Formats: sequence, C-alpha cells, structure tokens
Amino acid sequence: MKPLYPRIYAVVKRIPRGRVATYGQVAQLAGLGGHARQTGYALSALPEGSGVPWHRVVNAKGEISVRSEPGCDSEQRVLLEAEGVVFDDRDRIALRTYQWRPRSA
Repeated sequence: MKPLYPRIYAVVKRIPRGRVATYGQVAQLAGLGGHARQTGYALSALPEGSGVPWHRVVNAKGEISVRSEPGCDSEQRVLLEAEGVVFDDRDRIALRTYQWRPRSA
C-alpha cells in the first residue's frame, strides 16, 4: 500500500450515508490537492470487504467513473441508490444536493 492511501481512506470513511464526495474533494481533504487521480488509485487498491465506503466517491460531474472491472459501475449505483442518492436522466447525481460538505477538514 502506498503511504498516502491511509490518508485518503480516512477521508472516505468520513463521508456519511446518502452523501457523495468527488475524487478531487477527497484528495484536497487528505492534503493532496490537485491529485484527484491518487484518490482513484487508492480506491481501486482496496481489498474486497475493506469497510471503506468507496462507492460514495464520484467524479466532478456527479457521475460514476467507468471502471475496468465489469459490473462495478452498476454496483456503485445500486449502493448509492440504497442510501437514498438519486440519479437524474443523464445518470448524474446533483452535487448541490448530495455532495458532502464537512464542517472541518
């Protein structure tokens, strides 16, 4: 595991049910501003059953990013919808409504 990954995982664990954060937002809160891709790399390295709510992280457009592993995209959507997150007719999440806004970093 890369040394920065635990910082990313700690931020993702703070995202409440029914809320999402963007890759860039997670990177910023982890002290890695401008390194949104590191968030994606860290989440893709998670072992199955880790307990980190990876599904709550979406891209800056409020979309689920395409994964290399088949079926993962639909799994993420199912998990988010089960938490009450709504997708529009363009398969986007309204970030104004569902984006997590922590009180303090």
